[in-house]
Amino acid sequence: MSCQLEMVATIVGTGSTKYDKHPASSSRELFGEAAAEAFDGIDLTPADLDAVYVGNFMGDLIEDQGHMGPLLADHVGAREAASVRVENACASGGTAVGQAVHAIESGAAEAILVGGVEQMSIADIEHVTDALANAADDVYENEQGLTFPGIYALMARRYMHEFGVTEADLAAVSIKNHNNAVANPLSQFQTEVSQEEVLASKPIATPLRLYDACPVSDGASVVVVASESFAAAHDLDPAAHVLGTGQSSDAVALQDRTAITHTPAAERAATAAYDDAGLTPADVDVAEVHDCFTIAEIMAVEALGFYERGEGARGAVEGETALDGRRPVNPSGGLLGKGHPVGATGVGQLVELTKQLDGRHPNQVEDADVALAHNVGGSGASTTVTILGGA
Repeated sequence: MSCQLEMVATIVGTGSTKYDKHPASSSRELFGEAAAEAFDGIDLTPADLDAVYVGNFMGDLIEDQGHMGPLLADHVGAREAASVRVENACASGGTAVGQAVHAIESGAAEAILVGGVEQMSIADIEHVTDALANAADDVYENEQGLTFPGIYALMARRYMHEFGVTEADLAAVSIKNHNNAVANPLSQFQTEVSQEEVLASKPIATPLRLYDACPVSDGASVVVVASESFAAAHDLDPAAHVLGTGQSSDAVALQDRTAITHTPAAERAATAAYDDAGLTPADVDVAEVHDCFTIAEIMAVEALGFYERGEGARGAVEGETALDGRRPVNPSGGLLGKGHPVGATGVGQLVELTKQLDGRHPNQVEDADVALAHNVGGSGASTTVTILGGA
């Protein structure tokens, strides 16, 4: 698919650690590893950067480390660049990317290192669960005993009631994404799962089971974003162009939403990104969406306009979102299979999609020319959508 569109920001370098448990590594070490890969092979150094944007949610909650912007900028050799930590729950990475693109579009910067990082495995699961709950409404959700598995279970149960979706339909999402993860060397899980295994896995919040949920993960991902003029002046060969971005918000507490079977913030963010790019859902060749739970992918593909409301489960069940389907979704393995180091996820999606557009992904989608990333914070209160085009 060929798109003759205005392009103002390019991705000229990418890097990522494996998403896994890295208890012996700190956030700065993980971030440094990803940044080193991003600069490898391009004629650019951290000293050439105007800014460093860092997506991070739980540094101060898990590692007792705030002020991540200058800390990580200094660690990668960009001490004098303007730096900032962007915190927007699990959408921190996608939000950091959007802010960087806007800075380039405005002329405020020409080259920005955008990264995301999270170190979660050094804490016990109770501590991690409590830290993640900071993205929910403390008064109306946390204090009432709700955690995110419970919140998404409420959404899933209502969705199943309204649209007749079954636990087996949810399992189809898990099977697809875990199986996609097998070929991805950056994935935390690299073993296929069957329907029987998913449905027999431990219940965590009815109707959701263990394989319906993403894991606790550590990791970092980085993209170097530059203006087209900067890339040309420095003989940088763009791997992808940023065609459009969108971001929107909603009520944090589930009880304050107009409905819990769809995600209006994602719908608005998608509309903004499509309008920015001059594209429609039909133009998207491949997508990475925020499947923190199986129900989340089903609602995501509806919010993005790939399916009508209530029809999203059909994608995985009928193979339409499989690698060889009409619109592959989460060929990386998604959050379910690849992992979810929350601050890094939104940037990691762009690393995966840039590889798709550059023709070097282990699960390569044939003729991929337009790619979309969908990154969510909390239970849908924050959403970013980024659309990339091939160079």
